[in-house]
Amino acid sequence: MAETATAAFEQPESFAFDAESQAEIATTIAKYPAGKQASGVLPLLWIAQRQMGRQTNSAWVPVKAMDEIARILEIAPIRVYEVCTFYLMFNTAPVGKFHLQLCTTTPCWLRGSDDVVAACRSATGLNGWKEISADGLFSMTEVECLGACVNAPILQVNDDFYEDMDAEKTKALIEALRRGEIPKPGSMSGRQTSAPDGGPITLTTLSFAKAQ
Repeated sequence: MAETATAAFEQPESFAFDAESQAEIATTIAKYPAGKQASGVLPLLWIAQRQMGRQTNSAWVPVKAMDEIARILEIAPIRVYEVCTFYLMFNTAPVGKFHLQLCTTTPCWLRGSDDVVAACRSATGLNGWKEISADGLFSMTEVECLGACVNAPILQVNDDFYEDMDAEKTKALIEALRRGEIPKPGSMSGRQTSAPDGGPITLTTLSFAKAQ
């Protein structure tokens, strides 16, 4: 039975960056001039979310992580909260190990995103958004345009884009993830980058005549 990710859940009582994250933070903060450390909020939130994914199989940012970022950057905690809750790329509640992010805006919708959503629900047993499957493997979120409209519809899994999706490709992708396999991101129709379906019709060769 699926659980609603936004239902009551326990925030961790503490949060500390591990050695891998601390090394990345040191490199990140060094990019900003003295007194401008607040510019590091976005990358440090991303580092925190990735660490939670490594440690718990759920990539999200707890409040204690936001507080620790504020302490490191010497800024008010609210400055971190407001950034974390503004951007859809940050999860403020637990998600599944495989976070299915489905674009349903106009280009993807015209290309069949409704079928992709239905296939995700069928393959995972999730009925709505912001739920986590009973095994903790999957969660689904409806997102705004992912900026890859030319290869719509798009299904983002964690940080990877799977493009040119349809119902059958979606079910096959989810079954592969369930088996512990990570299919190669990109076009699932065999499209060459963003070339037309069926292959490019211009600049079809990499050889060019030398100037006389």
